[in-house]
Amino acid sequence: MTTRSALTPRRRRLSGARVRRLSAPYLFVLPFIAIFLAFSVYPLIYTFRLSFTNWRGSGAAEWVGLGNYTYLLTSPQFWSSIGNSAVLWLLIVPIQLVIGVVIAVLLNSATLKFRGMYRIAYIVPFVTPLVAIAQIWIVLFDQGYGAVNAVLNLFGIPDVGWLTTTMWAKPTLALLFLWKTTGFIVIILLSGLQSIDGSIYEAAAIDGASRPRQLWSITVPLLRRTIMFCVVLQTLAVFQMFAEPYVMTQGGPYNSTTTAGYYLYNHITRADLGTGAANSFLLVILVLALSLGFVRLLRAKD
Repeated sequence: MTTRSALTPRRRRLSGARVRRLSAPYLFVLPFIAIFLAFSVYPLIYTFRLSFTNWRGSGAAEWVGLGNYTYLLTSPQFWSSIGNSAVLWLLIVPIQLVIGVVIAVLLNSATLKFRGMYRIAYIVPFVTPLVAIAQIWIVLFDQGYGAVNAVLNLFGIPDVGWLTTTMWAKPTLALLFLWKTTGFIVIILLSGLQSIDGSIYEAAAIDGASRPRQLWSITVPLLRRTIMFCVVLQTLAVFQMFAEPYVMTQGGPYNSTTTAGYYLYNHITRADLGTGAANSFLLVILVLALSLGFVRLLRAKD
């Protein structure tokens, strides 16, 4: 009887220690879960509910059902913003992937001197504040006193309205986006390159494969997953593009640079929060569908 009573407190201590040991990981992740629920899940649910209402930021929200979605899906301005983003995607993502793969291959070469310096140089634009870069872009591409037109004038080419004509406004925005984000894509591709076994290239060289042949037949196929990740990442970035048109063109000229992200911002400035919430969810559905399509394409290739 004495032995049993003496062991009971010990068993209780062991049981308490076991509970604390098992619950410790959950206690460590509890702050993240609380922040995630408070600042991600709850706003998402609230925004989804708001998308079915007409609310101007004050007073009671009026339930309109699918009215906001119907309005957007039949709005020429909404589809024009989607079209502008699609054109920017075509001007940015394919070109960026080609340039990124070539630069990453060069930076991965063991014979290249000062590789560390080049890697830092390519990532500097990405970490530079976007508003500062956009202001520099405005000065460079100004139609009246911009440096780009000044250089073109030396060759007899007249001034070009880079930011004031519908023909050149989107390419100018795309060029800014390319200059700022290509370094980040290069770093991602470079990490994928470094995971490829070098013996594969040695075997290909012994078989007589040239460098361009190795790039096309070995590097690109083995980088397919990394490339697809970059495509999904940049698709999200392009369709969310806001700061570039906001600072440089204000969506003009003639709404030619009103991207999907900038069109969403217009609802907020008009305090049309219900329509803005519906717009955001339509963008989520669109980008999700595109991402799933890219992933499905990858699986088909595999």
